[in-house]
Amino acid sequence: MSASKKFKTRMRIKTRIRGKISGTPQRPRLTVFRSNKQIYAQVVDDLSGKTLASASSRAIAESQSVAKIEQAKMVGTKVAEAAKAAGVESVVFDRNGYLYHGRVKSLANAAREGGLQF
Repeated sequence: MSASKKFKTRMRIKTRIRGKISGTPQRPRLTVFRSNKQIYAQVVDDLSGKTLASASSRAIAESQSVAKIEQAKMVGTKVAEAAKAAGVESVVFDRNGYLYHGRVKSLANAAREGGLQF
């Protein structure tokens, strides 16, 4: 599968997912972006258009020397801590068109263990 077809497929899936879920002030959206080397997570309130908390593997110095799945676990724990500090207890998970597998799944599980409810 070519890179452009893979991207278009992910965008189509992402649009379908975003049509079904939305972040509110009571239950914001936890969205994940995965690049080839890094992983990013944000807690977003879609009604006001503001990011309440975020974390990335680039911001965690020790994550650069471990495997990508371990990076995702670190980011999941950090985003859970940041969300708790912002007063967020419950979120809606947005996998952003990626399969719920591998790095996305480990980030979600780490965020759950960190105290966020999905």
